[in-house]
Amino acid sequence: MNPKLSVNINKIATLRNARGGNNPDVVKTAIDCQRFGAEGITVHPRPDERHIRYSDVYALKSAVHTEFNIEGYPSESFLKLVEEIKPEQVTLVPDPPEVLTSNNGWDTLTHLHFLKETVARLHENQIRVSIFLNPDPAMVEGAANCGTDRIELYTEHYAKNYAQNPADAIRPYILTANEALQCKLGINAGHDLDLTNLHYLRIHLPGLLEVSIGHALVCDALYFGLENTIQMYKSRLLRDMNF
Repeated sequence: MNPKLSVNINKIATLRNARGGNNPDVVKTAIDCQRFGAEGITVHPRPDERHIRYSDVYALKSAVHTEFNIEGYPSESFLKLVEEIKPEQVTLVPDPPEVLTSNNGWDTLTHLHFLKETVARLHENQIRVSIFLNPDPAMVEGAANCGTDRIELYTEHYAKNYAQNPADAIRPYILTANEALQCKLGINAGHDLDLTNLHYLRIHLPGLLEVSIGHALVCDALYFGLENTIQMYKSRLLRDMNF
């Protein structure tokens, strides 16, 4: 099966918040993304609500009929939110409140006890859990010991180095993915993936189940239109595709 495309709509909320009001409408955007072929919707509400607001998450609950993936740092307020929404997946990210965007994976050894308790709490609510990880095989065993269902590989390093040497850029991700498969963990990926680097990741990364893409996809939609852009990204997730 081809990896699923989950569209992160945070940037739609950023644009809305820049002028106030409800244009663009994040709920309508989520509905349209799914209508255009997206197999999931991702949001990452932060405490300052600088893009997606908690109220958006509640409004999206009934609008997302594919897979709802909510990312965030597992503060008590975040955990209460997802326990009420009960999305298909929660992705745990070690973001301090002040960061601009996700920029690091979990140290699953240092935070093993905290993550284990958090994962168990989410499992009690029948929520699948993914843990955000750097491409480091040493962190995979800790993730498995936390009881997580999946890991999400943080792909900024890959995207940054792809143009210079794709094989070198993806090597640590392959090693980490193979370790995850040995531990029977599912594999997601996200951050700075785009139309240029996505297909190479898809055909070389073993076990890839899902990618979450927001910033680049929204930027491309300004030129190509949202429906066409989603189809372009989905085409990059096919194993056999010539561009």
